[in-house]
Amino acid sequence: MDMQTWRDAWDRATDASESIRAALASLGLPESVWCSVRPSVTRTGRAYVDLGKLPADAMEQVAEALRASVTSA
Repeated sequence: MDMQTWRDAWDRATDASESIRAALASLGLPESVWCSVRPSVTRTGRAYVDLGKLPADAMEQVAEALRASVTSA
């Protein structure tokens, strides 16, 4: 993979990570919950977001928010 491909994937992964962090923060979750969210790029150039280890109660809040957004859509 060339460096530009990696940079593009890193930018996508970073943007997605920031979006997830902002969403978790908007639920009122403390930084200690969402600080483990980080961008990742595979050796083939695929962009990913690594959520790390998140507390179960925080994930229950995320699930509720997702269900509410699907219901209201």
